[in-house]
Amino acid sequence: MMNFNNVFRWHYPFLLLCLLLVSRLAAADTLMVLGDSLSAGYRMSASAAWPSLLNKQWQQQPRVINASISGDTAAQGLARLPSLLKQHQPQWVLIELGGNDGLRGFPPDAIALNLRKVIDDVKAANAKPLLMQIRLPANYGRRYTEAFSGIYPDLAQQYNIPLVPFFMEQVYLKPEWMQQDGIHPNPDAQPFIANLMAKELAPLVKQQ
Repeated sequence: MMNFNNVFRWHYPFLLLCLLLVSRLAAADTLMVLGDSLSAGYRMSASAAWPSLLNKQWQQQPRVINASISGDTAAQGLARLPSLLKQHQPQWVLIELGGNDGLRGFPPDAIALNLRKVIDDVKAANAKPLLMQIRLPANYGRRYTEAFSGIYPDLAQQYNIPLVPFFMEQVYLKPEWMQQDGIHPNPDAQPFIANLMAKELAPLVKQQ
């Protein structure tokens, strides 16, 4: 007849280890990237995009969740945000949005309003917003591009949150890192972006 005391005695350490691993995973710090095609990995596998490479580089300490979708505007990112916050419960949210709004010529005030709502929702979920500076190509006209780029430092100052440099400014300098459309980085650029973002984000999310 089976001796349940012996079975429990032998399996108890294993069960305890499983519980510890599950609890550690549940409590793992999470950085969520809420972006568009620049972070989603346009025309490449999700595993090749820089957030996935950063997650591997950091060995999930903290874990990096890529919640970016190609083509998303600030309003579309805002619409998806509540369910993402509930699902992932991130400690930090990197907001990489607004580029598609600018490329479509949306009014800067409207873009700023949606980004402000994104920041408000992140803070309401007890997460820390990190805002990425976004810039447009110069051919959109000096007046509009300056008004657009000014959205980001204004919001960062208003909310007293970090303003993360726009990684594409360095990628643009390497034509071999760009896709044929001249807008999106190709797979060869992703390791550079991941390393650059590791350098910029580590002081913000690894204080502990």
